[in-house]
Order: sequence, then structure tokens, then C-alpha cells
Amino acid sequence: MGPLAGIKILELAGIGPGPFCAMLLADLGATVLRIDRPEPPELGIPRPLQYNPVLRGRRAIALDLKRPEARDLTLRLVARSDALIEGFRPGVTERLGLGPDDCLARNPRLIYGRMTGWGQQGPLAPAAGHDLNYIALTGALASIGRAGQAPAPPLNLVGDYAGGALYLALGILAAIIAARGSGQGQVVDAAIVDGTAHLMTGFHGLLAAGMLNPERGTNLLDSGAPFYDCYACADGRWISVAPIEGRFHGELLRILGIDAAEFPPQPDRARWPEARARLAAIFLTRTRDAWCALLEGTDACVAPVLTMEEATRHPHMRARGTYIEVDGVVQPAPAPRFSRTVPDIPSPPQAADPAEAEAVLEGWLEAEEIARLRAAGAFG
Repeated sequence: MGPLAGIKILELAGIGPGPFCAMLLADLGATVLRIDRPEPPELGIPRPLQYNPVLRGRRAIALDLKRPEARDLTLRLVARSDALIEGFRPGVTERLGLGPDDCLARNPRLIYGRMTGWGQQGPLAPAAGHDLNYIALTGALASIGRAGQAPAPPLNLVGDYAGGALYLALGILAAIIAARGSGQGQVVDAAIVDGTAHLMTGFHGLLAAGMLNPERGTNLLDSGAPFYDCYACADGRWISVAPIEGRFHGELLRILGIDAAEFPPQPDRARWPEARARLAAIFLTRTRDAWCALLEGTDACVAPVLTMEEATRHPHMRARGTYIEVDGVVQPAPAPRFSRTVPDIPSPPQAADPAEAEAVLEGWLEAEEIARLRAAGAFG
């Protein structure tokens, strides 16, 4: 099930955005086969496999790609794949004999998806890096945080997942559509610096128009505006307030019992500190949940700032089924939603088991071919 049913993706295992891209495609119904290394890569946060849901929805086989037998097996799988995902440093797959030229020679319709931070070319291409470094280079990190404070790392959502994994998934699907019309595959170079820079398109327009202050924490969407920020409540919890439009701002003031004629006008930046102080004092008079009882669901554009655990229990999220449980682990459900090709519940993360190699390769290779590969020692 799922809109990508019938699509076959080969994933050369890595960390960060590559696996997240593979998970996204698997969530939507693609058949994804992960090729693990004999020794798993070093992860920043070691954990039991059960608690790594980014690896859900696909089976795995462990291969030493430096061995000719394993390389030949991988190329056989390439011949039966719609796309391949790899996240090594530039030049690594070429040295393994699994670069774009090698794979496209075996399968001219293949989409070769490359996931890197810096991209395949440029002075920094061969250097190591992580999400924070990539978003720093794009101007995104400098724009996130409060005035007078250090830039605030936004987890690894902006770079790895938004600027990286999602752009690679979009690129792969766009290239698959193009290949169906032309019969020709191609390479998708998804660099996190490119994707993150692209996410900043609207802000570049504001900057060029003189409508964006380069100093973070002083603008409309970066905590500068009092009507787009978070406020502490009486119980130490927080509430988000975001009535940008005038009519919504008016609704917030009405519910709070504030006379709009006596409150600083929204466009008057000089009086933003005054407005902020007034709102901060008001929100400190009640608990977060008391404010939610009064404001949530209205056009005042207010929502509680929930922890991840609280989010899974919120009535709205429960009603939508936004979270599911897989193998005892609560995690986000596949997204987005589809009216007809509804994706299945993802299977739990699976380890590569040499004893299961034949079963894993069913649907990819013929039984006789799998037996020959086993006899040749391709599975280690």
C-alpha cells in the first residue's frame, strides 16, 4: 500500500539525512532495501535498534562493499532498482566501483541519489561536517535566536531533515517521473547547504526589500515581535502566541480583556517592548492549561508549548492519529495523508541477519541467482 508501492529503492546505509529520506520513501510504500556495513557506522546516540524508528519500514542485508562479490551483488540489485541512496563523502562510491557511472551502466534508468552536507563540488566538499555547520554557512543559523544571544541550534531539523532528506526525497521522485518519460536516469546531488539556502528564499526577498533586520531576534518571525513569541505561565510552562494578522491580534486582545485602543499598535516597533511586557505580565497570572482552556481553538492563534511526550497525548493529535506505536515505541505516523493509497503501518527496524539474506533478497533476485551468490560468499 501507499502511493509509492512498486518503487524499489536501494539504500547504502549511513547516518542522519540519508536514512531519514529512505524512511520517508518506505513510509509511503516504496520497497527499500538497506545495505549495511558488516560493522555498523559510529552513531552519535547509540541505542537499541528498537528505539531507532528512522530505520523502520525496510529490511537490511550486511555487505562488505570492498569485496568484489559484495560489489557485484550490489550491482545486480542496482539493475532492479528505481533509485539508489548514498551518503558517503564525494568519491567514496566511485572508489568502491559503485559510483554513478558504474551503476548507470548497469541500469540506465536508475536515479542515483547523493546526500551530502557540502555537495559534490566546491572547496569544502571533501571536509567533514554536521547539520550545525551546514546551516551556519547558509545564514539560517545566524537568523535563529533571540536578540543579544548566541544563535540557537534548532535540533538537526533545519539542515539534516528539511534541507537534506526532504530535498533528496523530492529530487528522487521528480527524477523517477522524468525517467519514466525519457528512459534515462540521472544523478541527484542533494547538498544540505543547497536545500537550507533554498528554504531561506522568502527571507532573502525580505532582506533585499529592506524589510528584514540582519540582527536576529528583532524581526517578525524570530521572537522580535511581541505577537509572535512564547510566554511563561504561572506554572512555569509556556504558551505560544502568534496572531500576526490584525483581526487575529484583535481577537487575542478581546479574549484577554485588553482595550485595543490602549494597547500599542502592532506596526509600531518602537512600542514592541511595551506590548511584550504587558502580555508577559498577563500570561503569568494563570497556568498554561488554564490559558489553553480559554484560548485554544479560537482565532487568537494560541497553542501550548508541549513536550514530545505531552504532544502524543494532546486530543487533537490523538484525533488525527498523528502518533502510532510500533514494537512498543510511540513515534510519528507516516505523513502526509492520502485519501486512496493509504500507507501501511511501518514495520519495526530490522537488523541485517546473514541467515536471513535469502529471504531479504526475495523479490529482488531469482532463487537460483541468490543460491549462486551464497555459494560465492557474497553474503560474507
